[in-house]
Amino acid sequence: MQASNAIIKCLEEENVDLVFGYPGGAILPLYDALRKSHIKHILVRHEQSSAHSASGYARASGKTGICIATSGPGATNLITGIATAYMDSIPLVIITGQVKSTSIGKDVFQEADITGATEPFTKHNYLVKNAQDLPKIIKEAFYIASTGRPGPVLIDIPVDIQNENINFEYPKNVNIIGYRPTYEGHTGQIKRALQKLKNSKKPLICVGGGIICAKASKELKIFSEKSKIPVVHTLMGIGALPSDSPYYVGMVGSHGHSFSNKVVMDCDLLMIIGTRVGDRATAGMNLLHEKESIIHIDIDPAEVGKNIDTTIPIVGDAKIILSQFIKKCIPLETATWMEKINNMKENHQETYDENYVNPKEALKFLSNVVDEETILTADVGQNQIWAARNFVIKENRKFFTSGGLGTMGYSLPAAIGAKLASPEKTVLCVVGDAGLQMSLGELGTLSENDLNIIIILFNNSRLGMVRELQDMFCGGKYTAIELSKNPDFVKIAEAYDLPGERVDSIKSFESAFQSALKSKRGYLLECMVDPKFSTL
Repeated sequence: MQASNAIIKCLEEENVDLVFGYPGGAILPLYDALRKSHIKHILVRHEQSSAHSASGYARASGKTGICIATSGPGATNLITGIATAYMDSIPLVIITGQVKSTSIGKDVFQEADITGATEPFTKHNYLVKNAQDLPKIIKEAFYIASTGRPGPVLIDIPVDIQNENINFEYPKNVNIIGYRPTYEGHTGQIKRALQKLKNSKKPLICVGGGIICAKASKELKIFSEKSKIPVVHTLMGIGALPSDSPYYVGMVGSHGHSFSNKVVMDCDLLMIIGTRVGDRATAGMNLLHEKESIIHIDIDPAEVGKNIDTTIPIVGDAKIILSQFIKKCIPLETATWMEKINNMKENHQETYDENYVNPKEALKFLSNVVDEETILTADVGQNQIWAARNFVIKENRKFFTSGGLGTMGYSLPAAIGAKLASPEKTVLCVVGDAGLQMSLGELGTLSENDLNIIIILFNNSRLGMVRELQDMFCGGKYTAIELSKNPDFVKIAEAYDLPGERVDSIKSFESAFQSALKSKRGYLLECMVDPKFSTL
């Protein structure tokens, strides 16, 4: 069997039904083999978008996302998308073409050392030197990407290797020396943690994206309600606990709810699950390191205690460990603590400006009118925080964003991947005018595949988040933030055969959104936002 056909056969063995990519000379044999497969290929308009779309697909489907690119600039264009997936623990298998084996290292046309370039932000990568190794490598790649802490794995395949013939046999099992992820929590550590919880008067759980990755939302809900412990979450932890749970508090961090940060500061025991506790998650909480009792649970041992001193470290899968806690935990006396938290939430009120479209009101409106299984993808910038703070995530809703790397241009291609994974679900793409222009060509991908995605574009004609940072750190002296020559986004949408509408008030927004829903098509809704409108 020709190696290129064997690669496609391997993907079929892994039940792959959809891939994202952009062809080129060094990957042509693989594309020729793909032509004969039932696997659907989505042609993106930029390689970076193929990684983002594969990420959105993975997050919506629970499967490993696949993206393909040629050598040189095709491969290097993937880098930001790969790093985005790595930081957010998204399982991807990336296949890149490479120049001929005999030409590697000779600076030939479209050569780039993509394995070297991506080493810092892939779980593992391969440069294939023997075509006969391909089935074993691909089997390992899928296993590594989806087990332990999920992440991207890259396979770089020289074009001559793709054209060789091999004896095809796909491995049934994987045995990688030195790679043995821990799933069950240490029983002794869990026993210690349960005793700490029992002695606590003001316990608190803080969860991150690890809960989502482990599909542990059900277990988190059961544990928090059984033990009566309130829950806060990071940006990546949005959706880990339904917002209508009596023990749901809110989002923490630099752009979180102020009352949530106060609750973290006031607790006497903090149980951290599935978060690296990065600087954005702990901003404004300077005394966090002084807490005497911190339990840190994560499947990645490198993250436990990395950013915060930990009293009781527990390595393992969040779903399994929470199940272990559920079997042993008892209801705690937290009524007084919960009353204090609820009073803090009730006393927290936000005021809104009346000019233009108010993004906060718009997102709250969306929360009330879209169905219970809606997927929202948010870009990076003010739009991300408006969405995170104001779009209510109920039990079956999902929120996707670039939380670790903070990649602008993420939301549109991610929405495309999510919609292809869940065609029956409502998919909303929230984005700013700057972020949209970083992946604007994907309107073509959306239109070509007739995807019913509603794009909520918040247009303030500037880099709004940078403006806020310059207010904070530069004394309000602004540099390089104005986008004074923005295009007519509605006309651009129409050029891609997509309907669009521009609105400048919350009333017109509500009416236009209903039109977008009824259209059952891709739709761009441009919302004019006061340039001075802030995130908090």
